[in-house]
Amino acid sequence: MRRCLSTVFLAASFVAVSPIVAAAEPKKLVITGSSTVAPLMAEIAKKFEATHPGTRIDVQSGGSSRGVTDVRQGTADIGMVSRPLNPDESELRSFTIAMDGVTVILNKANPVQVLTREQIVAIYTGQTRNWKMVGGPDQPIVVVNKAEGRSTLELFLQHFALKAPDVKAAIIIGDNAQGIKTVAGNPQAIGYVSIGSAEYEAGHGAAIKLLPLGGVAPSMDSVRAGAFPLARPLNLVTKQEPTGLAKALIDFARSAAADEIVKEQFFVPLARTAG
Repeated sequence: MRRCLSTVFLAASFVAVSPIVAAAEPKKLVITGSSTVAPLMAEIAKKFEATHPGTRIDVQSGGSSRGVTDVRQGTADIGMVSRPLNPDESELRSFTIAMDGVTVILNKANPVQVLTREQIVAIYTGQTRNWKMVGGPDQPIVVVNKAEGRSTLELFLQHFALKAPDVKAAIIIGDNAQGIKTVAGNPQAIGYVSIGSAEYEAGHGAAIKLLPLGGVAPSMDSVRAGAFPLARPLNLVTKQEPTGLAKALIDFARSAAADEIVKEQFFVPLARTAG
């Protein structure tokens, strides 16, 4: 009888305490994907956590492809994808939080000021291998390309109607910071990175310059005006229609409350109508 009473007491204690323990557990979201979006989402997450005590948001980069894969497999609650979804990804839900542009960059010491679409294609496919062929010095061209799985690569290839095997690269890089550092350190290099990052780094002493595309200057203003031809949405994606904490975070990231963070990360906030 004593053993039975002990068992009943323990069971009752567990029932009484369990809801309190569960309520004390922090709410967590895992967000993975685009290295372009990751710094922006990390800052948005900090502000969101500050107004949602007990919430923890884990932001991890690794490329847009990772974001899609992780959301599909359920290892991430939200994916970061810095491009429109592909046709074979149409089952996912997508939410744009900002806009970005991609620009071709050269070392500041390179005298070349403009490259046509055809010249860029010829350089990246290995048909043009020396800068003198496009009005530059008699020096070999060092082609810097993005790694597989990076949405910037996909956007670049799509815009210039290229396939990945077409590109003859000497250096493969990951994120924007690595691309800028590589080109800034090599007078013969050519690369392409996010306009916001490049514009900021060039303005703070990085030895790079941004090339116009299709006669349009690469700037945040031209992206904002919808004039720059190589622009993209920065998206959050989910496997299903978001609910609960995921929905609250996505709504916050898309709201005017996040606009200043978007600007501070050198991206273009969503267009908003008055009223």
